[in-house]
Amino acid sequence: MSEKKKNSGALLGAAFLMATSAIGPGFLTQTAKFTGDFHASFGFVILSSVLLAAIAQINIWRVLCISGLRGQDIANRLLPGLGYFVSFLIVLGGLVFNIGNVGGGALGFQTLLGIPTGIGYFLAGGVAILVFLSKDAKGIMDRLVKLLGALMILVILIVIFVVKPPVGEAAKNSLFPEKGYAALFPAILTLLGGTVGGYITFSGAHRLIDAGITGREKLAEIDRSSILGLFVAALVRILLFLAVLGVVARGVSLDAKNPAADAFLQGAGQLGYRFAGLVLLCAAITSIIGAAYTSVSFLKTFHSAIAERENLFIIGFIAFSTIVMAIMGNPAVLLVIAGSLNGLILPITLGISLVASGKKSIMGEDYRHPLWLLLIGILVVLLTAYVGLQSLSKLSALF
Repeated sequence: MSEKKKNSGALLGAAFLMATSAIGPGFLTQTAKFTGDFHASFGFVILSSVLLAAIAQINIWRVLCISGLRGQDIANRLLPGLGYFVSFLIVLGGLVFNIGNVGGGALGFQTLLGIPTGIGYFLAGGVAILVFLSKDAKGIMDRLVKLLGALMILVILIVIFVVKPPVGEAAKNSLFPEKGYAALFPAILTLLGGTVGGYITFSGAHRLIDAGITGREKLAEIDRSSILGLFVAALVRILLFLAVLGVVARGVSLDAKNPAADAFLQGAGQLGYRFAGLVLLCAAITSIIGAAYTSVSFLKTFHSAIAERENLFIIGFIAFSTIVMAIMGNPAVLLVIAGSLNGLILPITLGISLVASGKKSIMGEDYRHPLWLLLIGILVVLLTAYVGLQSLSKLSALF
């Protein structure tokens, strides 16, 4: 395979890895629930969160890929020990969310094929493990996330043609929401964390570093891959929003336990329900792969044994997530804790990246970080820090 073709595959793979890492079972539930709550006004929430996510991701990907350093290494360069703290937060969050992703995969198997969830846990984990049993695991990962990402888009498009959502109303409300701007602000920040929070934004950047696509001369390719990843995640969210809007616009109330599947069921009958299972399964499998790969990538620079046996550690990460899900059945408490920690990760990691962007010892002598990108990045840090501190209040309910 030529170097150009290999790099092209890695650039696309990194974009889809980031996008499909964001599009997990929680993403589907969150989008369906908010569409049920805000109807067409949710279009404004999507538009605003995508713009903010783009600022966060471009900042982080530029710093990591131009420097050629992973997130934990940059943090340690700024303050010795900080990288270990960041890694702890991301690996803990990645592990717990991966447990939830395994549960989502089991629910997908059940909805699509009627397979009991007890068996579905091991099927979902097993499919993800198969990827990393190969010597060409990263190449297979790149191809699989692209395939499953495209499949999700196709299936949701079919449902949209069936339910015929009010597209004009959605477009109008994307700029001038009927619900009012103030009422939508919390949802905007929630979506921002779900799109680029925690391990998600690092998944693609670390994939590019592994592929050797680093340095200032690769800046245009890095930016394109970053924007493509956000575009794919935004496209799936927009399409899912339209599919659910076509149902709730008729005055239908969605089942709070599984709003996305219920929307597909009420909009397109049993076939729609099976489609929902397929989308959920694709979302879960790609998120399991993304969470495991990225979490281990935060550990492998700390000890040579982890880097040398990266695939085995990823397999162990997935297997542990699967076993915990099978034993617990419903990791609700863990998910609350992880969600609260995840709310703190984006402002910390984005803040670290913004500080690093001005360090010649990290970025090199010739690189100049755009001032506008830095200033808007600081605004995103402040907004997400506020939400992160608010999310800590959720922990008090557990004790």
